[in-house]
Amino acid sequence: MRLVALLELVPIQVTPVQATVARILLVAILFFAGSSLAGLSPADARAAMPDNLSKPVYSAPQDRIPRAQDIPFPGTMQLVVDARDNKQGVFRVTQTIPVVKPGPLTLLYPEWLPGTHAPRGEIEKLAALEFTAGGRVIEWVRDDVDVYAFHLNVPDGVSQITAKFQFVSATSGIQGRIVMAPTMLNLRWHQVSLYPAGYYVRQIPVEAAAIYPDGWRSASAMRPKAQQEKPASTNYVAYQKTDYDTLVDSPVFAGKYFESHRLSPRAHLNIVADDDKYLRPSKSHIATHGKLVREAEALFGSKPYDRYDFLLALTEEMGGIGMEHHRSSENGVNREYFTGWNDGPGRRNLLAHEIVHSWNGKYRRPAGLWTPDFREPMRSQLLWIYEGQTQFWGYVLGARSGLYSKQDTLDAFAAIAAAMDLRSGRRWRPLIDTTQDPVIAARRPKPWTNWQRQEDYYNEGLLIWLEIDGIIRRESSGQKSLENFARRFFNGKDGDYGVVTYELDDVIQTLNIVQAYDWAAFIDKRVYQPTTEAPKNGLTLGGYKLVYNARLSDYIRARNKRGKHHDLSHSIGMVISDKSVIKAVVWGSPAYKAGLKTGLTLTAVNGKGYTTDILLKEIEANRGKSRKIELFAKDGDRYVNFLVDYSDGLRYPHLEKITAEEADGESDEADRGIDRLLQPKT
Repeated sequence: MRLVALLELVPIQVTPVQATVARILLVAILFFAGSSLAGLSPADARAAMPDNLSKPVYSAPQDRIPRAQDIPFPGTMQLVVDARDNKQGVFRVTQTIPVVKPGPLTLLYPEWLPGTHAPRGEIEKLAALEFTAGGRVIEWVRDDVDVYAFHLNVPDGVSQITAKFQFVSATSGIQGRIVMAPTMLNLRWHQVSLYPAGYYVRQIPVEAAAIYPDGWRSASAMRPKAQQEKPASTNYVAYQKTDYDTLVDSPVFAGKYFESHRLSPRAHLNIVADDDKYLRPSKSHIATHGKLVREAEALFGSKPYDRYDFLLALTEEMGGIGMEHHRSSENGVNREYFTGWNDGPGRRNLLAHEIVHSWNGKYRRPAGLWTPDFREPMRSQLLWIYEGQTQFWGYVLGARSGLYSKQDTLDAFAAIAAAMDLRSGRRWRPLIDTTQDPVIAARRPKPWTNWQRQEDYYNEGLLIWLEIDGIIRRESSGQKSLENFARRFFNGKDGDYGVVTYELDDVIQTLNIVQAYDWAAFIDKRVYQPTTEAPKNGLTLGGYKLVYNARLSDYIRARNKRGKHHDLSHSIGMVISDKSVIKAVVWGSPAYKAGLKTGLTLTAVNGKGYTTDILLKEIEANRGKSRKIELFAKDGDRYVNFLVDYSDGLRYPHLEKITAEEADGESDEADRGIDRLLQPKT
């Protein structure tokens, strides 16, 4: 192309001066580029690979999988899951799929799962797959690119095919999450079903049924049919006809020890337990969970479900879980959730978090996280809203309902802010990039989470939304808050468990309707740019500041107990398990600088046999001293000595009220923002 022609490519939507400058720069670039190329020898210009080596030409694979279309599927799938083998954890599936014509047919196993934000479908656990029609076996072949797709050739005269297969679930935590235990199970329909390619999953009707162990009871947002045609001598439950999208969004908890409690006209708390002795919810416990529902519905001003079912497992035998669905949630907590109620908050904020998702994440969903089927990849850039604001409201509703005390909530905010301050990776990795972690770190733990960052959109998202709440209160002189945003943005029709998608611009626009401010610039700074510290201004605007002292809060004590470790991240910079094994080392901390790493087993501290109590005493005894703390550790077959240069004593995070002098002119309304935020509304 001639230089004159290139110069004509300079955009005309600029001033004459800008156009002249752009043309001068373009000439300079071309001059220097030409000079560089002119200086290349023939050898330099050659391909990196020598010419005498063989060089293949890439041939792209043929995509034989039909894309999803928003058209009705002709017929209704029939699905029966035999879930009785709770000894070896095998689900046995029989599924009938209508077909309309002979020829190629592609069936898919769900891959991209809502709530996981990633390709987490456990295709590796599918076994014994067989297809038949009219008593004849139909051969299948797996797609050579997409391992979740199976191709069949339907014979003439066939109106339906039958698939039989097994889902061989994990029997130990090493193999994945355990979903079948001796006294309970978690039936997740995406694990035990296939669906035809070429259709939006909401357009595929399905009738599902399950056979549970004798004597077990079950709960799901799916309603059983009024008239059950049960096979003889089986605990068979047939569910009402629905669409495949809704089926996958409606898991089941079933168990030998089971209770169900009505929380409101639409909400129920369904509990399974490892043993009957843990099924001891008091009337006040049930009332507190009922208040959670009322507070949530009052906050958002709507009920985006016809029915909502908390599925709650009190277990150490089935795998833990916290997973949102539109009309239910899967919640795995410690056995003593009720019997140890007074021992600390435990995981009681889990249920608050998950019910918020009915509004934030399910009814209102980022456009990139809604897909027409379970094959289309999700785009997760708005998880700092989807999960971050849910994390925020989860803690707020926990306090308002009484699931968490106000002090426990303040201690949680302190622990979150302090933990996010340790995320030194923020210097190179902005928060927005962590929204890709569901895919990046799927089943692959990171060795240095505070340096690499790990799904920080949850807790740093909480801090951002706390700051937004404080800014709204400040700018409106206490007349408005983030509640105004929530009621405007997430409110919808009662009973509507469909989906309304949104983009970032919709969020910014609604924030500006609530309170005018440069929200776009604020979000760009907090979310899209690297930073040097956690966004703690929301604490300040809310009337508190982050401080450290040697006192262990009840919140952190309970978290240590649940995690079976002791967290010393804010002092020497380590988390140590109850078995004396280092679980984590904070990048750049005294422990890191001394050369310590995860996996080491501590055996001695300052010449004394190691115990956690001795380590804590030695850390505190070294406060203000110039000496180093000596740690002896086992590293494989070797024993290694480490000298930790630390003398500031034990440090645990807390929130402390800001004094009038520290408030620096902020209004009384703004200063009391967090206190007002946590007050009950019903």
